[in-house]
Amino acid sequence: MNQIEQLRISGQLPSPKGVAMAIMEICRRDDATLDEVARVVQSDPALSSRLLHLANPAALANRPVVSIREAVMRLGMATVQQLAMGFSLVDQYLIGPCSAFDYAGFWSHSLFMAVASQELGRTVRTASPDELFSCGLLAQIGCLALATVYPDDYAAILTGHDQGAALLEREHERLGVDHREFTAAILADCGIPKALAEPLHYHEHPETSDFLEGSRPYQLAQLFFQARRMADLGLSPLGERHRNISELMRLGGQIGLDSMALGEVFDRVVRQWHEWAELLKVPASLPPSFDAMANAPIPRPEQETAQALTRRVVLLVEDEPTTRIMTEGLLCHLLGCTVYTAENGQDALTVALEVMPQIVITDWLMPVMDGLEFCRALRATDWGQSMYVIMLTGEETEETIIEAFEAGVDDYVPKPLNARALSARMRAALHYVTLLGAWEHDRAQLNKFAAELAISNRRLEHAAMTDLLTQLPNRRAGMEALNSFWSASQRTGKPVAALMIDVDFFKSINDRYGHAVGDQVLQRVASAIQTAARKDDSVSRIGGEEFLLVCHDADPRASLLAAERLRRMVGALKISIDGVDIQTSVSIGVANREAGMANESDMLKAADKALYAAKNAGRDRVCLLVNGKAVYV
Repeated sequence: MNQIEQLRISGQLPSPKGVAMAIMEICRRDDATLDEVARVVQSDPALSSRLLHLANPAALANRPVVSIREAVMRLGMATVQQLAMGFSLVDQYLIGPCSAFDYAGFWSHSLFMAVASQELGRTVRTASPDELFSCGLLAQIGCLALATVYPDDYAAILTGHDQGAALLEREHERLGVDHREFTAAILADCGIPKALAEPLHYHEHPETSDFLEGSRPYQLAQLFFQARRMADLGLSPLGERHRNISELMRLGGQIGLDSMALGEVFDRVVRQWHEWAELLKVPASLPPSFDAMANAPIPRPEQETAQALTRRVVLLVEDEPTTRIMTEGLLCHLLGCTVYTAENGQDALTVALEVMPQIVITDWLMPVMDGLEFCRALRATDWGQSMYVIMLTGEETEETIIEAFEAGVDDYVPKPLNARALSARMRAALHYVTLLGAWEHDRAQLNKFAAELAISNRRLEHAAMTDLLTQLPNRRAGMEALNSFWSASQRTGKPVAALMIDVDFFKSINDRYGHAVGDQVLQRVASAIQTAARKDDSVSRIGGEEFLLVCHDADPRASLLAAERLRRMVGALKISIDGVDIQTSVSIGVANREAGMANESDMLKAADKALYAAKNAGRDRVCLLVNGKAVYV
């Protein structure tokens, strides 16, 4: 007997109490009815209000749900069981024995993830949104379990020195078990089906799962991962928001949500989260809107302080040795700058090109090339235009100052040099350099974001036209290809054919072997169809186990032969998965463009009608519809 099973038997695992336990007992019976569950729910006013709150957003038309029985019926018995368990745990464990575990923060984050999972579920439609709410609420319940069962050990894990290691590693090292294992056990007790519990198991690191890309488990793991990142953003401190929002925008792009649509979903989640937090007495402070966070300035760790000056490079151009040494000492020792020196403007240009100083301090009167000539030469270069130039001058007449600024000087310090005056000018120079650095950083970030966005848009464009499971063009792409082939046939007069292909008895494969095996069967069939098609034909998956093959320049005889060749090829496939041999076949309906057809939809309807005729005739056969009459092979 393993560790978790022992804890379950001993009653130490977090478990429901009262009404939630009664609901679980009823749902375990084969003869349980909705009326029994509704009666038990009605005995708990808090649970009743929560279930009504959840049922109403999904209400049809504008009629609100006011009856507990109707709410139970709308949500379903399994979902009510899961929610009762989750809400019971929230009520019981708002505080606990583990000193280092933030119970309120845990439930706040879990509740945010629950609402985010529900909203994302309404967007991508991979599972019931209400079941996804339950999954999000219990996604990290294993952490609560460890904090409850092993409060002292878990406090040591959370506050230990080895914080660089992942939490799962630290849990295993100290306890021999991790929170994911505890979560799986509690999800099973809650009645969460394996089809949801397994993707939830990998939601922290979905890349570690072996789910096929595009499959339902893969999509669910990605959904839970994105919901978790939404919760991270909603509860993140100011300094972490920019990093979190950038990742969230990247993830949104993967499911077809641009920044505006993602922002609308996030803001809707925040509003619902706040309502749920009030209902469950969980703390929740409203974050700014998504748009406000996305457009907020990036926090800058560098401030205008003497410490920041230590990272500033200064070029000092001065021909008089005493002044040069004194100024260099002031800049180095008092202000902490890295200083390079030159004795005239000509040498200074060479040094400036080598070290690229941010600040230049130059005397006016110097041999070879004076300060004004040096400044003009510096500003004439691309690399010298952004340097901050301070002129040292013994003359402060209006004409000389105007001349200096017209040459490109940013500021000046009168001679003889005064330490306080130079320090004040350096603070202004530092402020300029800091702002310039921030601007350059923002520009680099924008360029990077623009490049990432371009890549993301290309991926989105590809994803929008591609079936993720089979990597064939999807229904949208197939319909566009059908329209293109039809138009070409009208222009050239050459024939065109549509072949509707359906995998026979595919539901029984899913029911007997599971969806993962069914996905692999679809991939093998898709590959066979693509192999059988000619180079310029169009192959697409248009839904479930149905495929469309559009053949250009194919008369009825050629399209019939192509369909029969394809049927034989699929029938000859040797599909072996996990030691199980699976035999499959396809039924194919064929139709060509005929004189009475108004558009490509008519040809597609004819092919669909031929497909149903082939299936009704016993499946594993080809049927061609010619002038409304079926011809079988």
